[in-house]
Amino acid sequence: MKQPVLEVEELSETFRKQLVQRFSRNFLDIHILRLIQKKPMWGYKIIKRTEELFHIKLRHGAVYPLLNSLEARGFLRSRKEVEGRRVRKIYEITSKGVQLTEAYYGYLRKQLQKQDLQA
Repeated sequence: MKQPVLEVEELSETFRKQLVQRFSRNFLDIHILRLIQKKPMWGYKIIKRTEELFHIKLRHGAVYPLLNSLEARGFLRSRKEVEGRRVRKIYEITSKGVQLTEAYYGYLRKQLQKQDLQA
């Protein structure tokens, strides 16, 4: 049976989505810090934005332990905010968290420039 021919554009889009998902899963902590750096937010909002931006469905059981870990390590801080009868835990990035994202960007730039691979 003959395989269907994929358009180059279609293959590229599929590959791009797979690459974004793979990268996002491996660097979820950095992505969460980046989201929060852009705008402080609560857990459910982080889950929704991650799904919108990176096409990754996160479970509450994965996100909240990660947020707690980032907060315990000093990369985030949280505050309670009351909206109507709802109490939300809003996460904000700390200066240490900003330093981590900057170090990440520096490392990524270095990798993309292939400086470490030159003989």
